[in-house]
Amino acid sequence: MSKKRVAIIGGGITGLTVAYYLQKEILANNLQCEYRLIEKSTKLGGKISTDYRNGFVIELGPDSFLGRKQSASRLAKEVGLETDLVHNGGGGAFILNNEKLYPIPGGAIMGIPTQMAPFATTRLFSPLGKLRAAGDLILPRASDPDVDMSLGSFFRKRLGNEVVDNLIEPLLSGIYAGDIDKLSLMATFPQFHQVEQKHRSLILGMKKATPAKPKAAPKSKPKGMFLSFKRGLQSLVDGVEKYLDEEAIIKGVGLDSLVKKGDAYELSFSNGKTEIFDYVVMATPHHVTEEALRSYSFVEPLADIPSTSVATIAMAFPQSAIKKDINGTGFVVSKKNDYNITACTWTHKKWQHSTPEGYALLRCYVGRAGNDAIVDWSDDEIIDAVLTDLNKTMQIDAKPEFSIIKRWKNSMPQYVVGHKQRIDELKEQLQKQLPGVYAIGGSFEGIGLPDCIDQGEAVVEKLKKQLV
Repeated sequence: MSKKRVAIIGGGITGLTVAYYLQKEILANNLQCEYRLIEKSTKLGGKISTDYRNGFVIELGPDSFLGRKQSASRLAKEVGLETDLVHNGGGGAFILNNEKLYPIPGGAIMGIPTQMAPFATTRLFSPLGKLRAAGDLILPRASDPDVDMSLGSFFRKRLGNEVVDNLIEPLLSGIYAGDIDKLSLMATFPQFHQVEQKHRSLILGMKKATPAKPKAAPKSKPKGMFLSFKRGLQSLVDGVEKYLDEEAIIKGVGLDSLVKKGDAYELSFSNGKTEIFDYVVMATPHHVTEEALRSYSFVEPLADIPSTSVATIAMAFPQSAIKKDINGTGFVVSKKNDYNITACTWTHKKWQHSTPEGYALLRCYVGRAGNDAIVDWSDDEIIDAVLTDLNKTMQIDAKPEFSIIKRWKNSMPQYVVGHKQRIDELKEQLQKQLPGVYAIGGSFEGIGLPDCIDQGEAVVEKLKKQLV
């Protein structure tokens, strides 16, 4: 019996997940199957990029993942990294608005109040803004149960413009580098829609859905909600790669095209080679997937998914250079402010493993939907702009000892209104016209590490049923 062949295109965390769990199933069940993990660049990991220098552990892509989404922790345990997991440090986060840093009100879940006192006392909103937000308690449902709408439209109807512009927008836009008045509610945070449909009031519904915090033991500090690794997220990439069959990994080769040949698929690669596979997992950005499948018209909507360019700027200083030290882990910037940066993480406080004693590590971000030209500025221009912005709220009296700029061109897919429907239709057409071809990853059903891992696990379950 000849072995079935599976091509996994893309060696980011999604493709790595598919390769790991598929290999596990092949070995555990003696499946007549072999796989190839094919990555265009010379390294695996995709947007995960950890830099090590002078004792610093510097994340140039994502810096963590949500602990409550357990698939990433589960994968870490699979590859022996469970004891290397670390929670983020304590300390509050801030919103920068009107040249001032305001603590994010306690009990806010993605900006939605679940505790009244912090919202009543914060100076982030005016009395009228607070009164308008309280209208959520009496307003009827704002959304149609079957119709998608923008995040901005949904939250503005429930909580008013001021709370959205000063709190919800900077928090949610920071995740997607997007415009919340265009981002899809159903594709990004469908749980908010579900809460409103069930409870009518978003505030009351989120309050009921939030479990009461257990009383902390004396002198114990509550754990942060985010997780990383002692040696950075690159540890997870390296850990998974170590478990994979070395001969199954092909780096430095891109996919040019995919054509159906009977019950199988002919794949043409950038090195001039052509191979036949029975199954293909496209764990690539949407524009790469669309280009590879361009001979099939049903993938054309992928070309219409917008993407935003962003850049991460890491800067190291002696701690003595930070004259205005603030107790917290960082801040996000309200869109209405005249700043180039969209956020700043005080990494030395958020992640103790990241920074040698006596130093401060700041990680700033530039680029957002509709305003990402700064990503193409020179390194010196970006550093000067970032330091100018930082010195409006902090006092830094020295140039960084070193800085690293990582540009991510067109890297942030925008889940605009209707995204979920378009992806559902794409997958339906894939199943009809190209059975055994799967499109997954950050462009499709979630950009966070656990979301991508979840998609990878789900595809392996589908492949397992067909291979057994």
